Amino acid sequence: MTLQPKIWLSSPHMGGAEIEFVKNAFDTNWIAPLGPLVDDFEKDLAAFTGSQHVAALSSGTAALHLALIMLGVGKDDYVICQSMTFSASANPISYQGAVPVFVDSEADTWNMDPGYLEAAIEGCLQGKMKIDGATLPAKKPGAIIPVHLYGMPAKLDEIMAIAAKYDIPVIEDAAESLGSSYQGRHTGTFGKMGILSFNGNKIITTSGGGALVSDDEALIEKARFLATQARDQAPHYQHSHIGYNYRLSNVLAGIGRGQMQVLPERVKRHREICSAYATRFDAYNEKGYRVKLQPEPAGMKSNRWLTAFTIDAEENKGISREDIRLALLDENIESRPLWKPMHMQPVFERYPYFGNGTAENLFKDGLCLPSGSNMSDDDMARIFKVLDKCFKR
Repeated sequence: MTLQPKIWLSSPHMGGAEIEFVKNAFDTNWIAPLGPLVDDFEKDLAAFTGSQHVAALSSGTAALHLALIMLGVGKDDYVICQSMTFSASANPISYQGAVPVFVDSEADTWNMDPGYLEAAIEGCLQGKMKIDGATLPAKKPGAIIPVHLYGMPAKLDEIMAIAAKYDIPVIEDAAESLGSSYQGRHTGTFGKMGILSFNGNKIITTSGGGALVSDDEALIEKARFLATQARDQAPHYQHSHIGYNYRLSNVLAGIGRGQMQVLPERVKRHREICSAYATRFDAYNEKGYRVKLQPEPAGMKSNRWLTAFTIDAEENKGISREDIRLALLDENIESRPLWKPMHMQPVFERYPYFGNGTAENLFKDGLCLPSGSNMSDDDMARIFKVLDKCFKR
């Protein structure tokens, strides 16, 4: 049996102008890291997000790592992190030798639960946490990392209010939410710093890359300094600080500049795809099923980077997330379970967690569907055909 072409979860989608910017890098011989395209890409991002200052970097992970460094997070410090996320949100905490403290999701957005966030802060302050049976010392957390999952904004009003109450800086992980907004303001611009990702599967891509955004100019200048091997101002190579090779290359920034030209179109298309799935799910639910799309509460606008839903087999005639995933796979269509929560991961399961199991249930029942902006009507028809078959049991 010959399979039809692969439908990917979210593949790169070029707009056409990228090649001209990349050609400019070659024509001007700006091939080495940094250059005018990096400067202009940073300006594009600042204008789009409304952030005052931007540092273009090699990845979103690099951006988060630098943010923790600049906040002074070090060995044995506590950093509160959303559990329902990709490991890149938590790994930089370990880079610094700090202790991740994981917080559960809430059902309205699937993001950091403000109630359990405050419980986690109190747990840190009161010395009520343990690792491997040993009680940890009482200490104020060094940072809070909420994540805007699959492009859906977290409950920023509540999270920022709690952070202000305890005077703890917030680093927004907006890696998946470029083009999303909360109360009309771009995600990533509420905290002390925000991070973006331009990995190959994101809503726009530079192949590999990321950015740190902030209204604090000194922080962004320091990030650029640290990301360029922390070279001091001197005619020779002199270093007074540990540095990192974290800057974005001029060539990749050229791809980013071209992608920025089509970003509004990409957001529009992702939301159209999500709407098409929603219409299909409504039809199934009218027949007695209970398929639940990731909610989008009032005041929030998600870029719908990935369309995600949950399906409880007990409420859906025995149809599980795995039944649908495997049916799609049989037709050469990629889908993916929701992120496995960090507190369930072997590398992080020993660390403190505050929650009631919401993230665990989301992982058990949740699936991400193909959502790439370059999917055709024929691709969507293929996907719907498989879904229709699953729901005709």
